[in-house]
Amino acid sequence: MSERGKMNQPSDKNIQKMLTYAEKYVQKSGSYFHPDRNVTEGVILGLAHHMDTLGRPLCPCNFYPDKQEEIKSRRWLCACNEMKKWKYCHCLLFVNQEGLPITEYLPENHEGRQIYGLVKDPHPDKGREYKGRALDENLNLVE
Repeated sequence: MSERGKMNQPSDKNIQKMLTYAEKYVQKSGSYFHPDRNVTEGVILGLAHHMDTLGRPLCPCNFYPDKQEEIKSRRWLCACNEMKKWKYCHCLLFVNQEGLPITEYLPENHEGRQIYGLVKDPHPDKGREYKGRALDENLNLVE
């Protein structure tokens, strides 16, 4: 890849910060890192890049017309609202042992359920901080 097409390498400080956070969240949520290490590293680098450029771990797997507005809404800060509510990580950072996103708690019409089918939660006793709380159609937490 040419130099022009490369993303600036995130700072070692934020790479380590995001890796430590993700390692703790894997334990807390009862999920696993993707078995393809490149997937995990790519997401960690994207999160670290956003820490460097935005000051917050905005999910690197979405397109945002206005990143500052997304940061204010908090819905796509890692761990995102989908992960906290349904234990579903569309980035594939937090998955089951086979590398599939957990879809067991998703609404039937959610694209993750349609793409991956039913993927059971290997540790239903862990994670889901927003279990029992509502999200609106834009995935914002309803207070």
